[in-house]
Amino acid sequence: MSAHQRTLFQSWGRRDPSKTSARPDPAAAPDEDEEDDDVMLVAVYEAERSLQAAPELGFDPSAGRVWIYPVNYPLREYQLRISEAALLQNTLVCLPTGLGKTFIASVLMYNFYRWFPSSKIVFMAPTKPLVAQQIQACHGVMGIPQEHMAELTGSTAAQQRRELWRAKRVFFLTPQVMVNDLSRNSCPAAHVRCVVIDEAHKATGNHAYCQVIRELSNQTQQFRVLALSATPGGDLKAVQQVISNLLISHIELRSEDSPDVQTHVHQRSLEKIVVPPGETLAQYQTRYLQVLEKFTSRLTQMRLLNQRDLRSFTKYQIILAREQFRRNPPPHIQVQLHSPVRPMFDDTFLLLLFYPLILFLSA
Repeated sequence: MSAHQRTLFQSWGRRDPSKTSARPDPAAAPDEDEEDDDVMLVAVYEAERSLQAAPELGFDPSAGRVWIYPVNYPLREYQLRISEAALLQNTLVCLPTGLGKTFIASVLMYNFYRWFPSSKIVFMAPTKPLVAQQIQACHGVMGIPQEHMAELTGSTAAQQRRELWRAKRVFFLTPQVMVNDLSRNSCPAAHVRCVVIDEAHKATGNHAYCQVIRELSNQTQQFRVLALSATPGGDLKAVQQVISNLLISHIELRSEDSPDVQTHVHQRSLEKIVVPPGETLAQYQTRYLQVLEKFTSRLTQMRLLNQRDLRSFTKYQIILAREQFRRNPPPHIQVQLHSPVRPMFDDTFLLLLFYPLILFLSA
């Protein structure tokens, strides 16, 4: 932090220096003296109020004078700027994959860990494998002792999770577990000061991410939100939902073409390698096509399907032929056959739908 930077705590109770003098002016009018006294009283009152509020929030004034950024990693200017912004505002960080979203989250979590020594820090990811992955990534950056960290999963007994919430300070978990613990009052919501949300684009509708933020907001307004996503949404409406549901007030958006990111993007070369299916998979494929042919052959005989090569058959062709039959049945198909034809289309479509899945499970 430069000499010109001040924390919010340092700025509490400050007054305009232009209205202050080292000594009282004897020539000053009485009303000016009274005005200065009123200003001083307000400043003292604000300072006392801030000092009284600090213990309630668990804020450590000495730690809060500075924020720490790791120097054991190569400095990336965009990460530094985004980290600084995220400390002071609820921020949505949109960065392409591989450009260090977890690093930024680690910086934020570590500083809130220092600033609020009795607080709880939460990192949420949508699946258990992602939770485990983020624990390893964050531990490599943060200086937080492992004994202060905990991974909470649905397989952990509720009573054990309650004890972990009491004893630990930094938590990695899925939003579903967080919702359950908030509903049971196991999670001390009033002590949560920092919430990091991975894959934040999922925070639409009544997703568990949205439920967590709503419940925390009902119990406290004193927490910071950092939302991470490579793709914040498919359209403006979806992005706005994420912003509203996660209480976002600031967005940090970068693409691979952003000037401060370009130097850190590695060139990629793609090589397509076609792997033969093998003897076992080929046998499953042959059997499945034999089943499929029993359905398609009847539709082909009725001249409702023109495609004879089952290996190149697509679901779209079935849908198109079915819709065409419904709108304009061919005159050569008798009316009494209309009802049996529709289920044949549906069965063929389902077989094609599950065909890739069967091949995948058989591999």
